[in-house]
Amino acid sequence: MTYGIEGERPPLKHDRDAVIDALVEHFANDVMEIDEFERLVAAAHAANTNGELKRLLHDLPRHANLPATTDRPSVPIMGHSTGYQVTTASNVEETGFILTLMGGGSRQGRWRPARKNTVVTVMGGTDLDFREAVLGPGVTEVRVCALWGGVDIIVPPGLNVEVNGLAIMGGFDHIVDDASHDPMAPTLRVTGVACMAGVDIDTRQSGETARDARRRRKRQRREQRRRLRED
Repeated sequence: MTYGIEGERPPLKHDRDAVIDALVEHFANDVMEIDEFERLVAAAHAANTNGELKRLLHDLPRHANLPATTDRPSVPIMGHSTGYQVTTASNVEETGFILTLMGGGSRQGRWRPARKNTVVTVMGGTDLDFREAVLGPGVTEVRVCALWGGVDIIVPPGLNVEVNGLAIMGGFDHIVDDASHDPMAPTLRVTGVACMAGVDIDTRQSGETARDARRRRKRQRREQRRRLRED
């Protein structure tokens, strides 16, 4: 049988386990009653498609009163292995600023971006790695102004990314692994201007280099072509 739509595919074991882990987390934080918890866990075990699993997550109370000091791992779902974490809005600064002038700057590892981030790079380079970042709920904005330089942004699989930029004698490139939208995941919105400069947004798994990511995409394309020939 051929499954042409992601939601109609049978769930993998780690997809099902991820949903159950999310239910356990909410139950442990007293945001659902035991009857509701048992009903949803039973439904997760009985789900025959990814679409059924995904609908269970929509039932979770997204704005529940979870402890404000806890950074909660994002739920890996539908084959994605997410690296970022999600914290409450009260733990996130409103604005952040990064200036790189004739040099280099970076943010990587476990760091907490502000809700609105301004990145200015002049004759230099800035690297922003969101794979282990602790993000606030909803939208995290990155506003870029790059002049004679470059800004490299690395995002993990599963993070929703929106890119709208103007390039003048330069580039504003976004390499997408998966165009699907998960309403449970936070969103990174990248906007700005690149003048004789480049802004590159790349999706990479944890620990991947740019070369590793290119090789993985080639393998995935070969596998997709093989499946199409078999179908």
